[in-house]
Amino acid sequence: MSRIHLLSPRLANQIAAGEVVERPANIVKELVENALDAGARHIDIEAEQGGIKLLRIRDDGCGIDKDDLALSLSRHATSKITTLDDLEAVGSLGFRGEALASISSVTRLTLTSHEQSADTAWQVSAEGRDMVANVSPAAHPVGTTVEVRDLFFNTPARRKFLRTEKTEFSHLEEYVKRLALSRYDVAFSLRHNQRTIHSLRPAARPIDREKRVAALLSPQFIDSSVHIDAEAAGLALQGWVGLPTFSRSQGDMQYFFVNGRVVRDKLVVHAIKQAYRDVLYHGRHPAFVLYLSLDPKLVDVNVHPTKHEVRFRDGRLVHDFLFRTLHKALGDVRPDNQPNGSSPSELAGGLTSSVMPVSGAAAGEFSEQTRLDWQPNQQAGLSTVTTPPWSSAPSNFANQAPARADLSRADIAEQMNVYGAMNRTALPESPSADMPPLGFAIAQLHGIYILAQNAGGLVVVDMHAAHERITYERLKIAVDQQGVQSQPLLVPVNLSVSEREADTAEQFAEEFRSLGVELARVGPESLLVRQIPVLLQQAEVPQLITDMLGDLIEHGSSDRFLAHRNELLGTMACHGSVRANRRLTIPEMNGLLRDMEATERSGQCNHGRPTWTQMTMPELDKLFLRGR
Repeated sequence: MSRIHLLSPRLANQIAAGEVVERPANIVKELVENALDAGARHIDIEAEQGGIKLLRIRDDGCGIDKDDLALSLSRHATSKITTLDDLEAVGSLGFRGEALASISSVTRLTLTSHEQSADTAWQVSAEGRDMVANVSPAAHPVGTTVEVRDLFFNTPARRKFLRTEKTEFSHLEEYVKRLALSRYDVAFSLRHNQRTIHSLRPAARPIDREKRVAALLSPQFIDSSVHIDAEAAGLALQGWVGLPTFSRSQGDMQYFFVNGRVVRDKLVVHAIKQAYRDVLYHGRHPAFVLYLSLDPKLVDVNVHPTKHEVRFRDGRLVHDFLFRTLHKALGDVRPDNQPNGSSPSELAGGLTSSVMPVSGAAAGEFSEQTRLDWQPNQQAGLSTVTTPPWSSAPSNFANQAPARADLSRADIAEQMNVYGAMNRTALPESPSADMPPLGFAIAQLHGIYILAQNAGGLVVVDMHAAHERITYERLKIAVDQQGVQSQPLLVPVNLSVSEREADTAEQFAEEFRSLGVELARVGPESLLVRQIPVLLQQAEVPQLITDMLGDLIEHGSSDRFLAHRNELLGTMACHGSVRANRRLTIPEMNGLLRDMEATERSGQCNHGRPTWTQMTMPELDKLFLRGR
């Protein structure tokens, strides 16, 4: 075995770069975070060949002093923390002092900076085996420019693991999106191969922030999301959560920030997943942009090399706060308070002009067209039926429409009476009467859908899905009011668990008892299940208890029992709801619409499918080319 020796500075930095620099996107993240810490208000990012050939980041921050330039390329050199107390309450994005040293060890790096109080700018680069820093004067405005060329030029083995130019740039762009969403007060621009990809101005107003989110994600996200603004127990949560109907096939539109730092924490993901469990279709992922603010002393950001994970001092408090806030926000979304975010056209550039209703000749109507009387006089009989306008047409017109000839006057009168009765029942007597959010029912389509008219236009309701959600929510309320009914097991179930799981069962014995589960520890690694809830008679008790213990160990809470209970109630609601092809009367349809307006989460069924949709009058006019 060889003797112990000190590694050369370059080799030590190259080893450290394995944790910091994986691809060009990591370099952009570290350098842009440094720019934000320097107080920059405008950051330009330029890349070539996905960032492998060139990365240039320019900012207008405070700059770096000449005497600190050489030191900035050394390991563990930073201006952001000085004592252990600073580390316990980190307020900056960077703090380890390893980024520049690691990047310069695997690239050709040039740093040019002009401090605000200095007369001129200075440039530094590190080359050679010992990475000696060379400082020279340069021309540069106030701020800093970092130019990185030829990534992994001196480590060919690492370069082989880089992907295609398109793939590497997609990762780079994703990091830029995250950073742009973290700081609305900073302008960002991104160029790739001399082509502008993003040009984002500072967003101070709420509408400007929505425009930035729409530009980076999609206008549909803002239009189909709920704005969150909640505060409790020293925690504050803001941002947007997408409706269950705006779900994704993969988790590619999930952004969570803790004190301005983007993270992917297991506890956070679990809490958000729980909040969507009752309304999201199986296999779908929610979309959200959320910002959690709390005391920096209550969160540790120094737990992962890339700072993507954090550790909360009171993880259960944060978990419950996130779950309850999002669960309530999604539950409060009803037809009468649908998200009224900006339309895609507004977010794209300006407000759309209001469309005035068009009628008469401009809408394609005949000047001699007469109004059909849909409410004929019952006493007058068939003779009072208004003659259709086509009765005076030439005789050859009737020959071209033989289907009309098959209809007798009695059939036409019967149809008119039916529609007249429907309108008298469904629609308000006065146009000024208050219109409910889902309007009034006017017809049933193929025994599946309810057609209703509201102030906005046409509402189409899936009656089975809507009734399923209503029944499901009522069953949950009934079960919660009655409490959990338990029954003792004739033969107690013996569970073999780990010692840690047994300790957890003892610690949370009261929580298990409140759920109707009675556990007794009969050995260091043995539990005895004496009692279970009545609703879970057919459940796999050993697997359920084991899963609950695993959740309690990892997250401090578990909703396994609630999930199993709700699954059973959902099955009961599905089988007890109105079926397709069942004819409903107009009052029954209206009753269903009113129940939907009063029920939480009525926009989705138990399986996450939408229960209703609306077509506005401008959309209907567009279909029929009215006013064109």
